[in-house]
Amino acid sequence: MVTSTNVSMNVNNINIEHNIYQNDENKETPQVNEIRAMLRSIGDGEINISAYDTAWVALVKKMDGDHGPQFPSSINWIIQNQLSDGSWGDEAFFLVHDRMINTLACVIALKSWNIHKDKWEKGLSFIRENLWRLEDNELDDWMLGGFEITFPQLLDMAIDLGLNVPCDDPALQAIFAKRDLKLARFPKDLLHDEPTTLLFSIEGMKGLDWKRLLKLQCPDGSIMSCLAPTAYALMKTGDKKCLEFLDGVINKFKGGVPCIYPVDLYEHLWVVDRLMRLGISRYFTSEITECLEYVFRHWSDKGLCFTRDNSVSDIDDTAMGFRLLRLHGYHVSPCVFKHFEKDGEFYCFAGEANQSVTAMYSLYRASQVAFPDEDDLQWSETYSREFLVDRRAANNLKDKWLIPKDLPGEIGYALDLPWRASLPRIETRMYLEQYGGSGDVWIAKVLYRMFLISNDLLLEAAKADFGSFQRLCRLELHGLQEWCNRKNLAVSSKSVLQAYFLAAASIFEPNRATERLGWARTAVLADAVSSHLRRSTSVDSTRESFIAELSGHRCNNTQRGAKDATESSLLHALHEHISLLAFDDASASNLCQTWRQWLMAWTSQDCEGNAALLIVRTVEMCSGRHPCLEEPDLSRLEHLTSSICRKLGKYSPQQDGESILEDSSHQVDLEMKDLAQCVLQSDGGGTVSQVARQTFLHVVKSFYYVDHCSPETIDSHISMVLFQDVI
Repeated sequence: MVTSTNVSMNVNNINIEHNIYQNDENKETPQVNEIRAMLRSIGDGEINISAYDTAWVALVKKMDGDHGPQFPSSINWIIQNQLSDGSWGDEAFFLVHDRMINTLACVIALKSWNIHKDKWEKGLSFIRENLWRLEDNELDDWMLGGFEITFPQLLDMAIDLGLNVPCDDPALQAIFAKRDLKLARFPKDLLHDEPTTLLFSIEGMKGLDWKRLLKLQCPDGSIMSCLAPTAYALMKTGDKKCLEFLDGVINKFKGGVPCIYPVDLYEHLWVVDRLMRLGISRYFTSEITECLEYVFRHWSDKGLCFTRDNSVSDIDDTAMGFRLLRLHGYHVSPCVFKHFEKDGEFYCFAGEANQSVTAMYSLYRASQVAFPDEDDLQWSETYSREFLVDRRAANNLKDKWLIPKDLPGEIGYALDLPWRASLPRIETRMYLEQYGGSGDVWIAKVLYRMFLISNDLLLEAAKADFGSFQRLCRLELHGLQEWCNRKNLAVSSKSVLQAYFLAAASIFEPNRATERLGWARTAVLADAVSSHLRRSTSVDSTRESFIAELSGHRCNNTQRGAKDATESSLLHALHEHISLLAFDDASASNLCQTWRQWLMAWTSQDCEGNAALLIVRTVEMCSGRHPCLEEPDLSRLEHLTSSICRKLGKYSPQQDGESILEDSSHQVDLEMKDLAQCVLQSDGGGTVSQVARQTFLHVVKSFYYVDHCSPETIDSHISMVLFQDVI
């Protein structure tokens, strides 16, 4: 850990923090190495075992006709995993529907083979004692998928086995009614003719045409990549592909089976999302590339499912895939979302009874990464935003597929700070509070957990990384403030703090301290010069004197004294700043030219656009990238950056009326989409690197952020990002 006792702070040297932390950046922690090992071994998905699905597998009789179970190891798993209260299910999170369906299935499996009477009797007692809990209407938001189909079937099986289950209980009668209603909505022919979500629950249905159903079998032999339906199909048909699929999964999980498998695409996508939001993705660039390459190989014009072999795509995986692929430069079309729209509404799966909050959240996040002329994304963004706003207003943000630590916080951040105004370190600081690690639970036909996606190790690594970032920021900020004081810059401490915060929240990597401090000092100097020009009694004359000072071949050779002490201090600070950043005469000349252009274009009402360019060029110059100024892509990026930042904050309704404000906002929206395309979808041509393109986006987003947020919100973010320790 770096402290003030082992750092000799030289505020004249902008590279000092870079030198200090270079070794720390290269020295990877054991946590990072462990996460990398996990990512490199990523396969078909790390998911926990489902007692319910294992029970269905345990019910399969030997295929050769002999008496006994085909999969005795599944029986053993059930025997070894009963909870102390007699139930089976998720031990850490009690959801009565989860405990009831897991327990009843395991009771039936043990009773069917007439073994371990003590265990199934204890399980049956748990069911009788907790049956009344099923009447709790507040649990509807976390209803297990297909529960109204599969649980009644288990009750019928229990009765056939002679088990004493009170089927006339009002709670059970309500479940039977829901089953009848749901099945009435779907014609039997639809079930047999094409893959639908009903296939997830076929073990709860009777009178099926198996010859037709097996034509809908996945290439891996499963029924919708679900274990219980596949076991049921094996019971009814003896299909060899079903048997091979179950054999493979049982061997992998040593007797027990998960509720769905594989979950490869879901895991590849969501772990990348978590690494990015936690702010540690830079440690795993090659692993992330491999994940996204895998996803892109399975991308289709109909979208994505949670696994490669399942043809029933959903909007949740599709939206996450679209956003991550587009952010990483892959060409994906928004037309894919048309498959999830009907009558002006978006759904996750065809025919779903109620919409998912997290699916609409994924759609909203994806829709914001829009390019010009993508009208479909405009509507999906509007729709998903209105959906989330309404749910938030009604305090109804429970999701039917996920129970995370702080979903209202995640959605609130996305609604209050759209993508174009969200700075990386702000998002990470917020997500460190919202991410639940291993505590997050998913909902399917049972509760399940994704061990790589929801992982305490990710959270620990992210917290440690952010803590190091904060310590570095405090050192850098202290040096910046001392530099301002020593140079007698007439800039408020609050302005200095905000300038540094915007730079650090955007370019946060320890080994990019030179760029970060170059940004911050440039912003402070531009603010100081602007303030001086606004106070001047002769703006043109003062501006010309600054330009004249920057017109020599070497910027640090001043040919004349300044007219007053303030101007002299500014010129000295400016000369020193340029000399410090420049690594040769050519770069010094380019920086001088950039400042001259900014001064020539400066007006008291309009200096933002060119100040943005000033920051971008400075960052690129001190990074050593310095692309060719004649490059067409660079010209386009500079034009958009200048134009957007000039418009931001220029108009207000009180001054110019609603129509001017709306027109300006519309133009900014169009240009932001154009900028996003220029940055995210370069085809490798030209000399402008992807890192340089991202600099333009970072700077523009920082201006958009300041325009979008109230001063109070900015102050709150500064406090959280720079000064409040992560616990």
